[in-house]
This record gives sequence, C-alpha cells and structure tokens, in this order.
Amino acid sequence: MQHMLDSRALVSLDDRLRGDRTQVPARVQRGRAKPRVAIIHYWLVGMRGGERVLEALLRMFPEADIFTHAYDPDAVSPLIRSKNVQTTSVGKLPFASKLYQKYLPLMPRALEEIDLTGYDLVLSSESGPAKGVIAPPDAPHICYCHSPMRYLWDQYHVYRDGAGMVTRTMMPRLAHSLRQWDVSSAARVDRFVANSNHVEARINKYWRREATVVHPPVAVEEFAPIAPEDRGGFYLWVGELAAYKRPDLAIEAFNRLDKPLFVIGGPIGAERALAAEANDNIRFLGKLPFAKLKAYMASCKALIFPGEEDFGIVPVEVMASGRPVIALGRGGALDTVIDRQTGLLFDDPSVDGLVAAVEAFEREGLEHLDPQALGRHAAQFDESAFRRGMESVLREHGLRLPTLQAQSV
Repeated sequence: MQHMLDSRALVSLDDRLRGDRTQVPARVQRGRAKPRVAIIHYWLVGMRGGERVLEALLRMFPEADIFTHAYDPDAVSPLIRSKNVQTTSVGKLPFASKLYQKYLPLMPRALEEIDLTGYDLVLSSESGPAKGVIAPPDAPHICYCHSPMRYLWDQYHVYRDGAGMVTRTMMPRLAHSLRQWDVSSAARVDRFVANSNHVEARINKYWRREATVVHPPVAVEEFAPIAPEDRGGFYLWVGELAAYKRPDLAIEAFNRLDKPLFVIGGPIGAERALAAEANDNIRFLGKLPFAKLKAYMASCKALIFPGEEDFGIVPVEVMASGRPVIALGRGGALDTVIDRQTGLLFDDPSVDGLVAAVEAFEREGLEHLDPQALGRHAAQFDESAFRRGMESVLREHGLRLPTLQAQSV
C-alpha cells in the first residue's frame, strides 16, 4: 500500500525559514493535496548504495517523479521501475545506459534543460552530476550528497592513471571546466545533506558549503548473527574490485599472513588480474546471490575494509551479522566502526599496516566481540534513522510529513 501526503503535508507553522532562506515557498504555503516532488538521481543503471537512498526517498514521497541521465529498467528494483522515470537528453544518446560515463561533459547542460516548473520540492541525489538543475524560485532544492564527484576532486589522479589512453588524454582538458561548473552549481542548492562526516568535510572543502549529516539507510533487519560453532575461520573482503577500495592491499597482506581470505565482488576482469597475484589461501568467489553473501558475512572472523570510503554500507551489514570489522581509520568508517568495540581501526594504509592490524585483532581476541552488541550498534543506521534525519531537514525548510508506516511494493 502506497502512502499519500495529506493536504497539510507541506504546510509550515512558521512563516520564515531558518538559515539564509527568507520565506516559505508560496506553493508550500498553499498546501496542495498532492504536492509535486522531483527527485534528480545521477543515473539508474544498477542497485548500489545511492539507489537504496533513492528507494527510501520514494517511500517518503510515493508520488515523486524521477529525472536521471541514463536508465536501465532491468537493472533497478521494482519500486524504482514502478515510478515515472524521465531521462535527460543524455539518455537519448547511443548506448547511454552503458556509456553514460563517456557522456559526462554533456551532463551539466542536460541538467539545466530539465523543466521543473510546477514542482513544490526538488531533491537531488548527488554522486555524479545531479544537483545542477534549475529549480523553481519558490521550491526548496535539497541535495543529498553521497560524494562530490571523486573523478573531479580527490580521486582525480587515481581515475586518470587507471583510465585508457583516450580518457587520460581528454580528462585534463575537460576536468577544469567541469570543476568550475560543479562549484558554481553548488550555489543553486538551498540545503546540502551529507551521508557521512567525511563527505560533509569534502562538501565544505570543494564547494565551500555547510551540510547536515544524515547517514544512508542500511537494511540491517535483513542480517542476523549465527551460532559461534557455525562460523568459519576465514576473513572476508566484499565490494566492487575498484582500485580505491584497495583489494590489492588486502591480497598482498594476506599473501604475507598466509591466512584464509575470501574475496566477494567483481568485475570478472579485475578479479582475474587480482587472482593472478594471490596465493592459494585466497579464494575469489565472484558476485554472489544475496542469501549466500549474507551467509559469508555471518560466518567470517572479520571483514577486511582497507579502502577510504565515503560511507561504506558493507561494514554496517557485517556488524548487523554479528561480526567485527578491521577498517582503515579514514573516511566513512570513522562514522560506523568503533575501535576495539565493534572492530579495529588502523592508521597505516600499507601492507605492513594491515598485517599489523590483523595480528593485533587476533592477539587481542577481538573476534569474540559480542555479536548482539554489534547488531545493536548497526541498528542505528536503519531506514527509520535516515527518515528521521531527512524529516528534520525538511521541517527546517517549512516542510512536514505525516508519520508513514512500512510500505510494501
């Protein structure tokens, strides 16, 4: 059953907004029965953390329209597929759902071409270009930022060095103007919401804007601890085999440690390249169905999380499964992992640093941390917490939502 906003859903009790906003939007004051909400999401070609946030926003605003650059209906959830999804002009280009990253220079103009006339609220979901839309003057624009574009800012050189020859040649020519647009378009947003303190700091660094931290929703209720006797004796690495997630660091460290490590993730090409460097104690399991993934999470000694992430949903899922996390003490892990209480944080992002962390983890007996306590810690990142955080932001902009119950789709 989908839930509708009542006739007072967007009526404010105040006649002024907090901060630097001066007046409640006119359409909000009139409180139409079905306020129009537009959600701008960078692209819809798979289901990852950003799309889980989009699903949570859709449960808050069931009547929202979605605008995106590229759309593959077969790659997204039934909930997203059931909504009105419109693509920008980029989506009309050849093979857009596969080659969308190649069309990045065209996305700023494509966003500015979206006609948002008549919408009462604009929500942008930013990781790729999404926030640069031109909202109506009386409609608040709230941007939930998963990350400022890494390939333009702090990870620019990593992405460039790992790209093919054509991309390496073009990136310096295009990145400068894209950065200028990225900064200028930040001024179009009324309020930024960051998914972690790490991202909040980067928003301030690159865009010179303040942001409120609201952690993304994690489906912690889908995970649960298992009995100690049913666990395995292996460590676990899970995720996309991308360079910034540092699977190479985990493999080198466990080559030296000679301890069992299971690696779950893809793509196949990256898996093969990494497997060529791995000893027999390391097993590559590829991408697994969700049921098998959950079983491995609940059975491992600990998750190995050596990369610097914007937030990092996998550590929360593993803790919800009753298992601890060995994580680099940077980025989003500082929001989710408590040193010596839900795992172990290490500071040195090198093979020596990870080896020392695993040895300390075993020496201190941290694999015996209370699984129920780990689950309770993970529970604070569920969807209800995300909803409360977003509702608080909406209230500050004169927007109110009724209490919604669970929605089945």
